[in-house]
Amino acid sequence: MEQQESPRWWAVVAVMIGIFLLVTAEQLPIGLLSQVAESMGVTPGMAGLMVTVPGVVAAFSAPLLPVAVGRLDRRIMLTLMMAVMVLGSVLSAMASNFSLLLAARVLVGISIGGFWAIAGSIAPRLVPSDQVSRAMTIIFGGVAAASVLGVPLGTLLGDISNWRVAFGALGGLSLLTALALWRWLPPLPPREPVRLRVLAQQLKNRGVRVAVLTTGFVVVGHFAAYTFISPILQEISGVAQRHVGSLLLLYGASGILGNIVAGMFAGRHPYRAVLAIPSLLLVVVAIFPVVGVEPTSGVLLLMLWGAVFGSVSVSIQTWILRTAPNTEAATALMAFVFNMSIGLGAMVGGQVVDGTSLPVAM
Repeated sequence: MEQQESPRWWAVVAVMIGIFLLVTAEQLPIGLLSQVAESMGVTPGMAGLMVTVPGVVAAFSAPLLPVAVGRLDRRIMLTLMMAVMVLGSVLSAMASNFSLLLAARVLVGISIGGFWAIAGSIAPRLVPSDQVSRAMTIIFGGVAAASVLGVPLGTLLGDISNWRVAFGALGGLSLLTALALWRWLPPLPPREPVRLRVLAQQLKNRGVRVAVLTTGFVVVGHFAAYTFISPILQEISGVAQRHVGSLLLLYGASGILGNIVAGMFAGRHPYRAVLAIPSLLLVVVAIFPVVGVEPTSGVLLLMLWGAVFGSVSVSIQTWILRTAPNTEAATALMAFVFNMSIGLGAMVGGQVVDGTSLPVAM
């Protein structure tokens, strides 16, 4: 923790809200996929590029931006990334065609990668060492909260009005968050500049390699299916479109529960937590097309799916903080893997859905 008299919990909350908005922005097209596809005159698979593009851009901006900014104060960098998020969200809301919409999503990807690369390793600089696990749970609770509140509420707002209003609202909230970050974060000069050579060296560490492989497997598999959760619920489980937003609330609530439980368990047994996640997720997604063929079973499996995926971020980041020789560099590397896997999963899922069927994507 930086030299200070007390933990900076308001700063922790501000970072959590930033994560919440960024994850909401990245995944919001999932809930609005059918609406955007119809509005822009593209196929659902093509509309899935709204998830793929920011995921891929975030993957490369995560390791490259910390290298490019060198010794820039991390407080300034986090605030700037939220400002880029404001611009990307507003331009998304104003896009007149699908190409311009994807261009705006590039800006969203830049903000996601740059913010995540720093935010994931910031907890030890804001609170005492015995409270880092709690701070990590709060910060990465933003990921689960985006599922329980951000994406469902954005979907409902889009259903009530239209998808442009949902993206515009994200821009306004991001502006308020940028101001909060500037107000509550202390000066955070980098302890060691991140260089490409340092990023590559992280892979020599066994713990980092385990985290990279686990993240890639879990996130690609998850987003190959979850990107199309709206049509999955409608076509496989027989859920009416008007209920999708409400069901995503249940998914997200389960994710928050999974985040809390995983935060406590991973603090004591991080390796076991990291190993358990892929097996659980594989089982849930694999049985969904067979078991989730009616609304009740589909909803129950959706909640279990949310609980498992809600445990991913906090478990893997806790493992990274325990094992990585350079936590900021390792976090930037993990942000690359995580977001590249989001983009890859959405792209693979889109190709499979357009070429075959939803059950095959799962």
